[in-house]
Amino acid sequence: QVQLVESGGGLVQAGGSLRLSCAASGRAFSNYAMGWLRQAPGKEREFVAAISDNNFNTYYADSVKGRFTISRDNAKNTVYLQMDSLKPEDTAVYYCAADSLTTKLRGNTPDYWGPGTRVTVSS
Repeated sequence: QVQLVESGGGLVQAGGSLRLSCAASGRAFSNYAMGWLRQAPGKEREFVAAISDNNFNTYYADSVKGRFTISRDNAKNTVYLQMDSLKPEDTAVYYCAADSLTTKLRGNTPDYWGPGTRVTVSS
């Protein structure tokens, strides 16, 4: 079992930045690929970004590529999502997710996810 808790959401103007954090506890954090998913109002949950367990590989949805950066600190059991040049269409609840396979994160079917943190981008 892995427990995940997100933080860092809030209200920001378009063009601004936010950094989300996700603290993990439970089984060995470094054994898991980590990712972020999001669900906008009235829409299905979608993949945003993922990072491999060894920190070597990162993956991004086309809609956020070049604007968002995922990173992890295995010593702190924490994964981050730096979000720059935010747009109103980035408004969503953002979920931290964990799985042994990055393919499951990219496929939006992770084994574990947190309660979410809300991000609102005003125009």
